[in-house]
Amino acid sequence: MRAGGLALIGAAAFAAQAGELPPEIDRVLTGHGIPATDVSIVVQAVDDTEPTLSQLPEVPRSPASVMKTVTTWSALEYLGPAYTWPTEIYFLGSFDGHKLDGDLGIKGYGDPQLVVEEVWRLLRALRRMGLTEITGDLVLDDSYFAVDEPDPGAFDGQPYRTYNVVPSALLMNFKAVQFQFMPDSARGRVNVATEPVLANLRVDNNLTLVDGACGGYNAGISFNHADPDELDHVVLDGKFSRRCGIYGMGRTVLQHDTFAFGLFSSLWKEVGGSFSGKMRKAQIPLDATPALVWQSKPLGEVVRSINKNSNNVMTRQLLYTLGAEAVGVPGTRDNGVAVVRELLAAGGLDTSSLMLQNGAGLSRDERASMQLLVDLLRAAYASPYAPEFIASLSLGGLDGTTRGRFDAAPASQVMHLKTGRLDHVSAVAGYVRAANEKTYVVAVVMNSPDAHRGPGQELEEAVLRYTLALN
Repeated sequence: MRAGGLALIGAAAFAAQAGELPPEIDRVLTGHGIPATDVSIVVQAVDDTEPTLSQLPEVPRSPASVMKTVTTWSALEYLGPAYTWPTEIYFLGSFDGHKLDGDLGIKGYGDPQLVVEEVWRLLRALRRMGLTEITGDLVLDDSYFAVDEPDPGAFDGQPYRTYNVVPSALLMNFKAVQFQFMPDSARGRVNVATEPVLANLRVDNNLTLVDGACGGYNAGISFNHADPDELDHVVLDGKFSRRCGIYGMGRTVLQHDTFAFGLFSSLWKEVGGSFSGKMRKAQIPLDATPALVWQSKPLGEVVRSINKNSNNVMTRQLLYTLGAEAVGVPGTRDNGVAVVRELLAAGGLDTSSLMLQNGAGLSRDERASMQLLVDLLRAAYASPYAPEFIASLSLGGLDGTTRGRFDAAPASQVMHLKTGRLDHVSAVAGYVRAANEKTYVVAVVMNSPDAHRGPGQELEEAVLRYTLALN
């Protein structure tokens, strides 16, 4: 068995008393010198009214990405798993079956997963309609959301990291580019490729190919923008060892509108279309009729991508979508937060501990009690949408953020989990099938110095072992 695994060892379940923790859990805390006041734990069967184990259940704490369960469940409850996001294409001019004598308009409605492959398929659909040439400009309409989050680096000072992308009603490929660095020993240089290729992105490659061990922050690569306000000009500096081999780095570039323009320009040429116009941001006339409506994947599939892979950008898109659908256009973050709180309260959940900011847990301000999370997960288990929600959680040891964790049989077959981690925060919540064949909801969080460096995960594994052994 791999060290740290969760194989059942036949231990009898510990009957927790008030103010006590099971010995295997207490040993983790005492071994790291972590006070029990830094930890909240709830273990409760889905059909029981009282918890089996409870430690400071009502204390509001930072759950990191476990907060995504609150947002995704709210979206499923309000929108339903079949909900889709349209992206509308408009011919703003005369179309003779081949040439559009005028502008092409694209209006977004917040599709959280309009990745390169989907944009390519959309453009192929336009080509199948006969469109070959566009004589005018590309008109982009992102008015479905009103986004007031100007600083993508506000969370941690890393504005170009892909997880910090702010929402947009016309979000394409998460506004992200994968840079690939390849040592070229024959020419004594480092070759750089990007995916996707953006027609309006300039890359200055000042990297030096060197010998020696591959190491350092980002393999010695310094990534910057020549103009922080434009983001269309990337500058790469540093020394890159040929021993690094092929190295990848994902970063954000351009603005939402210029990214969409660059991606459209490149892909439209790739599918055989002609376009030489410029980009304009404007609202599509209300009386215009779309030539094509492209539908996203359904929400039931989208939440799997969110929870299994802990996608922050997609979660934030959900929050704005809830605001637009429930309150009205344009969707805003504040309205999305209000909708979530109202949905939970309408379900009888106590939201007094809940502090939402972006709904993704990528925040130092977001808070929730473990009792609230357990109550939400119990409500979700009894819902008609339980299959979609539970399937969105990572299978312990098998996929998503728990791949490589909790992987000792039979534990990997009986746990559906959402993990969360920030500096000094470690958390997990989800469903566990115990030895007594009952299903338990588990929620564990540690907010303590260096919790993310190992103690938090040890605590989570101890609680999960305890739960698995319940008999």
